[in-house]
Amino acid sequence: MNKGQIEQKKEEKVDIHVNKVENDLKSKLEEYTTTLKLLQADFENYVKRTEKEKQEFTKYANHKVISKLLNLYDDFERAISAIKEDNEVKEGIKLIHKQFTKLLEDEGVKKMETVGKKFDPYKHEILDIVNGKEDDVVIEELQKGYLIHDKVLRTAKVRISKEENKNV
Repeated sequence: MNKGQIEQKKEEKVDIHVNKVENDLKSKLEEYTTTLKLLQADFENYVKRTEKEKQEFTKYANHKVISKLLNLYDDFERAISAIKEDNEVKEGIKLIHKQFTKLLEDEGVKKMETVGKKFDPYKHEILDIVNGKEDDVVIEELQKGYLIHDKVLRTAKVRISKEENKNV
């Protein structure tokens, strides 16, 4: 082999080595790029999930205080119905009650409709069962139930009917 052929062989070996290194680097670059894209997607999902959790927490954060205020709200309603004559005191209490109602509505609180509805153990608490024409239907609301947004804040205390001729 002459000197030119030896140089050519060396250059071919170097080219092969350079190509192999270049291919290895491209492969590593693709691997790192894929990993980076996956990590970026995971991070974006994490940010979205924590933002959603934060919104949910904020949405329901004051439910304990509001549930305690519901007893006071019930007392206002009883006070209004207990005052028989229309006078300034009754009108004042009605105005406060109206403001209280608006405050609760602004916080996402709404009364549950119960009378005439089918008994739901997640929304109703049975205090009495009487004989009736229909089975498991709320016939009287003894204490109002409330929802906050889409969740039960306080169950309604109810009286339900059981079918008289039902064989158990």
